[in-house]
Amino acid sequence: MSRIYLDYNATAPLRPEARDALLAALDIGNPSSVHEEGRKARALIEAARAEVARLVGAPAETVIFTSGGTEACNLALGLRQAPAGEIKRLLVSAIEHSAVLAAAKESGLPVEELPVTSDGVLDLDALDAALADDTPVLVCVMLANNETGVIQPIAEVAAKTRAHGSLLFCDGVQAAGKIDINLFALGVDALSLSGHKLGAPMGVGALVTRPAVVVPPQLIGGGQELGRRAGSENISGIAAFAAAARAAMRDLEAFADLADRRDEMEAALQAAQAQLVVYGKGAPRLANTSCFALSGLNAETLVMAMDLAGISVSAGSACSSGKVSRSHVLAAMQAEPHISKGVLRVSLGWQSCAEDTQKLVNEWSKLAGQTLAAE
Repeated sequence: MSRIYLDYNATAPLRPEARDALLAALDIGNPSSVHEEGRKARALIEAARAEVARLVGAPAETVIFTSGGTEACNLALGLRQAPAGEIKRLLVSAIEHSAVLAAAKESGLPVEELPVTSDGVLDLDALDAALADDTPVLVCVMLANNETGVIQPIAEVAAKTRAHGSLLFCDGVQAAGKIDINLFALGVDALSLSGHKLGAPMGVGALVTRPAVVVPPQLIGGGQELGRRAGSENISGIAAFAAAARAAMRDLEAFADLADRRDEMEAALQAAQAQLVVYGKGAPRLANTSCFALSGLNAETLVMAMDLAGISVSAGSACSSGKVSRSHVLAAMQAEPHISKGVLRVSLGWQSCAEDTQKLVNEWSKLAGQTLAAE
């Protein structure tokens, strides 16, 4: 049976360009060495740094390579100096990825959670109220949510944050390579990236900052990455990351076209079951993402049934040790628990075709009909 993969927000299949770059970089020297092999390795890393910087419109020297998005987020949560002075607390949106939420709790600073609307968009009035006392803070708001695909008004958030002399960290893991990103146009101070969301292998990512931002290192050792992140660089992963970034930028227009296929799929699902709820539909979303639910269905059962039918989807974030549990994102959006317990997330990508979503509609409609008929 030919399988259909519709879980790109969990990880994208390895792009051919990334595979080629990875293999070509496996037999290479240590970039910290001064001999010819080391110089070649260093040149490869710096070329990759420039490519990843181009993905988000940033200067190459502001790219810090990490082991992935989680490390990049943790590194950003270590920022302690804002224009108005030493950071005293963290303002974190309620829909952040667990990599940010967990790191915030362990930061040693007071954490205030910022609410979102029922469409999953940050409540800007709540942000204004939290910034009102002008205490230097680090604001953490993701660019696009991994579960719903909802895109946040980051430029507005940045302007408000900057007006109070504070810093803004933006988790860009899900958005990079899917929408056009420019670090300076957004106005963010730090942006996290992950290679495997773009079609690179797992195990490589980056934190990109504004030039003036000082990043305290969490890993101390050989002084790599200009002393901001010690440890010999993952050369093959970095090379693949750059190749995937280049391919993603090339395919941005084609990616945007996925919105039509996503919308057609949602319309077909709602035609089969009129009570279907699509989360975040009233807000700007990533073109590839659909998060929907129907009362009476169970997410764990649906994911397993889809898997048996040869379709890979998820019930939300893929970073919960394989567990299917109540989504904190949907809870923050005030989704009704009896409906959201049957949520599925479908995320398309560079290999997806119309036949894939049609088969999903057919299988989901059949399963939903059988389940509801049995009640």
